[in-house]
Amino acid sequence: MTGLVVHSARKVDAEGLVDDFWLVTDGAHITATGTGASWREAARDNADARVIDAKGHWLTPGFIDLHCHGGGGHPYDDGIEQMRAALATHRAHGTTRSLISHVANPLASLRESLAVVAELAATDPLVLGSHLEGPFLAPERRGAHDARFLRDPEPEAVEQLIAAARGTLRTATIAPELPNALEAIGVLIEAGAVVGVGHTTADYDLAARAFEVGARLLTHAFNAMPGIHHRAPGPVLAAIDNSEVTLELILDGLHVHPTVAAMLFRESPDRVALVTDAMAAAGASDGNYRLGDLNVTVHDGLAVLSGTNTIAGSTLMQDAALRNAVTRAGVDPVHAVAALTRTPARVLGESHRLGRLHAGYVADAVLLDHDWRVTTVVADGAVLS
Repeated sequence: MTGLVVHSARKVDAEGLVDDFWLVTDGAHITATGTGASWREAARDNADARVIDAKGHWLTPGFIDLHCHGGGGHPYDDGIEQMRAALATHRAHGTTRSLISHVANPLASLRESLAVVAELAATDPLVLGSHLEGPFLAPERRGAHDARFLRDPEPEAVEQLIAAARGTLRTATIAPELPNALEAIGVLIEAGAVVGVGHTTADYDLAARAFEVGARLLTHAFNAMPGIHHRAPGPVLAAIDNSEVTLELILDGLHVHPTVAAMLFRESPDRVALVTDAMAAAGASDGNYRLGDLNVTVHDGLAVLSGTNTIAGSTLMQDAALRNAVTRAGVDPVHAVAALTRTPARVLGESHRLGRLHAGYVADAVLLDHDWRVTTVVADGAVLS
């Protein structure tokens, strides 16, 4: 693998904005960064490197998606080839590292899906592991999860799913009001998973209790949970009030109003993680799809359970989430980019190697034009598009 030299970029990452920025890669890592014309000396020292003139466009770290179910017409729950095809769609839009999310399914199906992701992650370093969204969810707030497959987090079920993932279960969503839920949070944490509170009827106090015992994520804030009421603040404010909790946000303009998204960034600017929660229709055409065992209809980019108004994931790409954050919610670009890069890296304990454009970090980068549209994607030092 030859190196890269990217120069004349407008770098933006969680550390801030720097004009006339350059970086050099060798293999899968960034080896040097700087500003101005000194990139020429770096290029001379790397005669075989590919040189990319950024022409003053935005350069960000690679995006990390904590929550996604498919894309490009392909679901993540239909085998390894479908996963690869869906991942390729998201990578073309700047998502260089992904978790594979699983909806509620029979326990045997979930074990199989987790094992497939473990197999894929062993050969593809861009796959960071699994997010177990179902089955430990409240029936009243199940959203697009099949009610037949929801269950309480009994110890045996939790242990079976942990074992099936073979060390690749990175996050898990749980409704803390379910029997055994608080105990299950501890078991999942001990197994190395980050636990999210979501698909829940929990009030402020119960959500706060779940965060006290170790949950560190709020799964797609505002969606599939009680909202903020002046006499019932709910789980969103419980998450905001705990400085160790990160809040997922689906910023497609449909799940959460941009004004509400802007409020969330103001309250927790370094603790918002932009996610897609995308299903197979992301990057594909409107029409009929499947999400687990449920039928989904997509019209004008809005995915709903067929015959209902229940939103069934999104058709969002992370570059669009970034555009929406900056242009519709008015979020500062540094905070918006951090929500796609450093913040999700920190959630996964990967902030020592992912989420920054800095020497020693993995060479994941996205070049975007002045309108925040992706032109080039680099992952592990290789140009993907």
